[in-house]
Amino acid sequence: MKTAVLLMGHGSRISEANDALRKIALMVREQTGCPIVEVAFRELHEPSIQTGIDRCVEQGAKRILLYPYFLFAGAHVLQDLPEEMEQAAKRHEGLEMILGPPLGVHPKLAEVVCQRLGETASGAGWTLTEGNG
Repeated sequence: MKTAVLLMGHGSRISEANDALRKIALMVREQTGCPIVEVAFRELHEPSIQTGIDRCVEQGAKRILLYPYFLFAGAHVLQDLPEEMEQAAKRHEGLEMILGPPLGVHPKLAEVVCQRLGETASGAGWTLTEGNG
């Protein structure tokens, strides 16, 4: 069964912010070897989640692992994304869709936070001074 990965982000009006998810998708494709890795956004940016699902199906996917690239399980993860899946199921009979958990609380995330704190302490972060914030 041909499997696809759909990484779903919130979306931002700032285009560069959305590019981060595309970079993650490239890394996921390289690390997993999965030939179909797409990105989609809940709001504020394209492609939409429905379009992302359609793109996976167009490439032959019969099963999609939907990964919410969200930090916690809020309203989007618990309500909106399952609704998106229900909509897509009406258009794609027989398509298996599995929604994964959000990033959540994970030791690797704590490692990343500690690394970023080290970078910040070394002067790699942003400094807010009067007049530029």
